[in-house]
Amino acid sequence: MQTLDYTLNVGGRLLSLDVPRVMGILNLTPDSFYAASRSQTEADVRHRARQIVDEGGSIIDVGACSTRPGSTAATEEEETERLRQGLTWVRREVPDAVLSVDTFRASVAKMSVEEFGAAIVNDVSGGEADPEMYPTVARLGVPYVLTFPRANGIHTYLAERVQQLRDLGQKDIVLDPGFGFGKDVADNYRLLSSLETLKVLGLPLLVGVSRKRMVWQLLGTSPEEALNGTTVVHTLCLVKGCAQLLRVHDVREAVEAVKITHEFLSF
Repeated sequence: MQTLDYTLNVGGRLLSLDVPRVMGILNLTPDSFYAASRSQTEADVRHRARQIVDEGGSIIDVGACSTRPGSTAATEEEETERLRQGLTWVRREVPDAVLSVDTFRASVAKMSVEEFGAAIVNDVSGGEADPEMYPTVARLGVPYVLTFPRANGIHTYLAERVQQLRDLGQKDIVLDPGFGFGKDVADNYRLLSSLETLKVLGLPLLVGVSRKRMVWQLLGTSPEEALNGTTVVHTLCLVKGCAQLLRVHDVREAVEAVKITHEFLSF
């Protein structure tokens, strides 16, 4: 596997991305597209947080506002209340875990970082949903996941926004090509086939394809049956050297894909 000198400053610790890391999804929403990923009670949330860590996940990505197609976004108050409760439970179970907050609202990001020590902000809107997001994450000094939420023009879009963030003093930036966001199945595979062209931007890439429509619709199955297809896509990205972070529902399987691919590419 190609060695890349990427690190993220997560709460004062350097997280090396020389070997790809797995980010486990913890959904606090009642309407995530993959029903099995929803965690509502304290017992469920704590079990999921512990499972991510025990299965080898390096980061727990906590979200409280569904962005699935056709969903109605939670209000800011609902998202904030869910996260305050959920992050409290996560911290009780795994107090030293690296936490990422999945939100497109600057106020929610600020609360999660300042009150619960969230170390990464993962914004699926690319900063489009809230004009305060870029200056907020720059002031907070945490890594920011910049997502491309459209179908076309990825290189220009990301390059322009990376520069905007740099101008504000943002240091750590991770690029997410946004599989599934504003893209049909063909768009997603076209993007996958050319993913290595994003290396020119010189930033680590996060790949989030876990159990998404691009997998299960192509196979004629469902999110519940999309684990094998997800692992295939993960492996393609890893072999291309185009994934420094995998955002997943199934942590153990993704960790195994990283380990096997890393061993294969080491010869």
